[in-house]
Amino acid sequence: MGSRYNQRDQKRKVNKIYNIAITVVSILIVIVAVSIFLSDDGSDTEKATTEPKQTDQKKKVDKPTGKEEDTDLTKEDEDEDSKAIEEGTEENTEDGTDTDENTDTNKDTNKDTNKDTNKDTNPDADTEKTGDAELVEVEGSGDGNVATTYTSESWKPVGTEQSGKHTTSFQKNSVDWNEMSKAIAHGAGIDQGNMRLWWLQNGGSSNTAIGTVSEGDNPKTFRVYIEWVDGSGWKPVKVEELKTNDKK
Repeated sequence: MGSRYNQRDQKRKVNKIYNIAITVVSILIVIVAVSIFLSDDGSDTEKATTEPKQTDQKKKVDKPTGKEEDTDLTKEDEDEDSKAIEEGTEENTEDGTDTDENTDTNKDTNKDTNKDTNKDTNPDADTEKTGDAELVEVEGSGDGNVATTYTSESWKPVGTEQSGKHTTSFQKNSVDWNEMSKAIAHGAGIDQGNMRLWWLQNGGSSNTAIGTVSEGDNPKTFRVYIEWVDGSGWKPVKVEELKTNDKK
């Protein structure tokens, strides 16, 4: 009997110890779990608390200096300027294209104009220049002594000192004679002071005349036809370059 009682008493003690141990372990597990949970909450809280502080610190540092704000504004201005420059470049490129097209058009126009001008001034096109007058070769009278016959639209009356009704005068050194000489020199393209007047005659009417002239000792001789323009004086109308001086 005594041994059985002892065995039961021991079992009870062992069970108590087990129960106590289980309880202690459970309590420890709960404590550990709670501590872990609390530690996680504390970390999150610290992070949440730290981030605003850091943000505040940045604000405190940034606000006094204003460098980053100015930098951001400067960057924005630079970006806007870059966009404006790019847009302006594109517009200029388009304008440049139009300008190139206009330039090409002007070049073509100038080429055509130059071609037409060259045609008019080319000796092969029966055109030549004497002094400032543009001369155009025309069909001659059939005189065998005539090498070339030409005229010019640029010839103008040489002016006159005479008034009233005009009367042609072949008296040497008269006003009319001198004005005829001036018109003949103008048509021949010769300096009047260096011109040799070989012959001056009536041209078939009262208001026309013909003069044969050369320049100094130059053997080249011209027969110049002139006509009177009322109020304006004598005007050359045709010039014949002679093969030989038939009035010498």
